Amino acid sequence: MQTRFTDAQLQDPGTRAAEAILRKCVHCGFCAATCPTYALLGDELDSPRGRIYLIKDMLENGRAPTAGVVQHLDRCLSCLACMTTCPSGVHYQHLMDHARAHVERTWRRSARERLLRGLLAHVLPYPRRLRVALTLAPLARIGQRWLPASLRSMLELSRGGAHAPPGRAAHPASVAAVPGTGTGTAMRGRVALLTGCAQGVLQPEAHAATERLLRRAGFEVVRVSGCCGALVHHLGREAESHGFAARLIESLKALQAQAPLAAVVVNASGCGTQLKDYGFILRADSRLAADAAWVASLARDVTEVLDGCLPPRVPGLSLPVVAYHSACSLQHGQKLDALPRRLLTEAGFTVRTPAEGHLCCGSAGTYNILQPALARQLRERKLGNLAATGAQVIASGNAGCTLQLRAGGADVPVVHTVELLDWACGGPDPQIVR
Repeated sequence: MQTRFTDAQLQDPGTRAAEAILRKCVHCGFCAATCPTYALLGDELDSPRGRIYLIKDMLENGRAPTAGVVQHLDRCLSCLACMTTCPSGVHYQHLMDHARAHVERTWRRSARERLLRGLLAHVLPYPRRLRVALTLAPLARIGQRWLPASLRSMLELSRGGAHAPPGRAAHPASVAAVPGTGTGTAMRGRVALLTGCAQGVLQPEAHAATERLLRRAGFEVVRVSGCCGALVHHLGREAESHGFAARLIESLKALQAQAPLAAVVVNASGCGTQLKDYGFILRADSRLAADAAWVASLARDVTEVLDGCLPPRVPGLSLPVVAYHSACSLQHGQKLDALPRRLLTEAGFTVRTPAEGHLCCGSAGTYNILQPALARQLRERKLGNLAATGAQVIASGNAGCTLQLRAGGADVPVVHTVELLDWACGGPDPQIVR
């Protein structure tokens, strides 16, 4: 793609990176074939190629976007399926991130939108605030019918968290730092388990299962809390995102100073994608760039750490058939599509893959709150494909996906992949109905 940025514009690191990305696009349109919003709406401007043209025009002319441009950019899930499909290596993720930050700086949203986005940014990344919000949620449901769609969606999702899923109980949290206890296994190293923000409140059982598995595999596990910045990053709130990243990096440096870390383990794939991109996100920050690159080099999804050292499965367990939902941030963002399925198979599960596995379930961070109508359509499509597998349980490696599918009324239990692996390898039954 030909670009016409001025030398002055290219002095900005973000614009310079965007220009290099734009020049890789060859207009082929392969991205449209895997784009969820294009599949639903059939509008070229709601495809990656269409959005690339809108971003190019906005940045080249150095102007604020129009309402129409904002609408099309807001409809993007950042699922990154287009990056898996693109034959030219267009890094759409970085381009969209830069565009969202530009929109946030130059476009004034309506009062309702500002309020909603501010609420999300100032509640979800803070566990204590989120717990208070969940406590108050039942009161809000009394007048639910009069609430706007976005808030109704938020209440719907809150039912899928640790406080609500029917027939399931959260596993008790284990201690924050314990040595590896793998039977007959040499110590494999010391790892930091990121407990993050919202997932620790909404799905603590995933953290407990992850820690048990890693310990049995022979790792020493230390927990590290704090938001990675992904939630506000995708809202275009760049300064807040960098602030969260800086605090998390300092926490990890403190752990490293005590004893070397072999990996930073993440079991929420959206957070994992963010951490692995720290080196790029903070490249222009002279104070943080080197440490950010160090964190990115250590970041691993839990399945990567367990690859080759999964604890022995417990003999005699009657294991259910699993439909594996591959979270977008895992299969497209981290290119880890086959590994989780393989680990489930090694643990003794029969694993089935749904049709249209490349399409997003509609969760996408806060997308299911900000774009509830489109998110609902994608969820219904995903649940239909998952149901068609005939599986007895659905597994996914991202908390947002499990909450989204539970809230949609999935006919079978929806659990984190690591809960099933933990159970098959000696952990407690995740209390799924078989």
